[in-house]
Amino acid sequence: MKNKYLAFLAVLTSMFVFTACMKDDPNPSEGVLSPYIAVEDVQGLYKGSDVSLSTEMLSGASKISGIVISDANSQNLPKGTIVLQQLKRGRTRGITLNVGETANIPYVIGDSVLVNVSTGLLTKNQGTLAITGVNIADIVKISSNATVIAKQVSLGELNQNFDSYQSTLVRIVGADITPAPVSGDTYSGDKRLNDGVPDSVVINLHTQASATFANNRVPANATFIGIPMYGSGSTAQNIVKQVRMRSIADVLNASGPLYANFPEDFESPDAAIKSSYNMAAIDNNITGKTGSWKLFQAILGTTSGRDRFNPAGKQSVRIQQNLSVDAYVQMNFDVPNGASKVTVSYGAYYTDAKSTWQLEYSTDAGITWTKIGDTISDAPEGSKTATFLMDISGPVRFRVNKLGLGTTNNTTIFNGRLSIEDFAIYSN
Repeated sequence: MKNKYLAFLAVLTSMFVFTACMKDDPNPSEGVLSPYIAVEDVQGLYKGSDVSLSTEMLSGASKISGIVISDANSQNLPKGTIVLQQLKRGRTRGITLNVGETANIPYVIGDSVLVNVSTGLLTKNQGTLAITGVNIADIVKISSNATVIAKQVSLGELNQNFDSYQSTLVRIVGADITPAPVSGDTYSGDKRLNDGVPDSVVINLHTQASATFANNRVPANATFIGIPMYGSGSTAQNIVKQVRMRSIADVLNASGPLYANFPEDFESPDAAIKSSYNMAAIDNNITGKTGSWKLFQAILGTTSGRDRFNPAGKQSVRIQQNLSVDAYVQMNFDVPNGASKVTVSYGAYYTDAKSTWQLEYSTDAGITWTKIGDTISDAPEGSKTATFLMDISGPVRFRVNKLGLGTTNNTTIFNGRLSIEDFAIYSN
């Protein structure tokens, strides 16, 4: 009996070892190692020095899959460069392929491809992780027009986790070009981006002189979509963090520069100052980094995973639910030089129902308020940014007005709690 037990245990152990060696593949064949390996697993092979890839090094795999996010025709990447993005295990990762400067690249944004990387070299090109030694013949196109998702990210988050974001597509909402452009300034070269980050955070919008949009006039502020990559610079390691646009279509909502101290992130004062939705004792006013704000039927929320504050923060404004009167987050001060754009990050608190709100402005010091832009009714379980374009001159102030629709009934009325964060105003 003991021998039978030991034999059974040996078989069970061997099955476990074999299963553990199989790669992550959507349709693995029984008893066959997957030919596919995740981009994230390939990245993990790099330990500071070049790695010659092989099926043995890749645990029996030879191919990676991904969606093309680069545009060779725009000429804003080094010649012979293809950038792939892959969503796997709930995480997005990217990798750069160098197929040779003389290669004719037939792939466009949205092409799904398989790449044989089993004879490539995993290396760093000016700091960006890349696979060289791959030829066009090693790439097989599977389909076209795949949806390419650009992840919205702040410059602070991008700076902190740059290696995770490199060679993926990101969206940076409401970033200033610093210093502010003057007449005749173009995209060509390095333009420092700033969305309220400290001066120590340096990420450049890089445009090669050969890029098709290099001579276009650069705006003072815009939402920029691009690919994070390292590039040559003047730092001790001679590399800097860059974002490279693919075409002029990657510039959205261009406007004037961001006002000083904005976006208002409601990180101060401490949440204890405004812990009740209606506090007559302090007239519902708080002092943030930009000035005095009135939080009527609203508090400073700090509940992680429920209040919708960005990864770098710990507070946001939470506006009350099920009210029959309007609730609002309102500036008690003016910005002096008008406004060309306002952006607001918002989301439903925890699993609450969505709600309805609108942006309003006042040019008479808060006596009268006028709605601007669309009414917003799609507060998600997560964060989203609303952008309002305008042309307002002279002193102006704003408020987010959450409409008092009554008690949620999940059929005709949806009036859950609403989180507001990163309120940004751009001068005219």
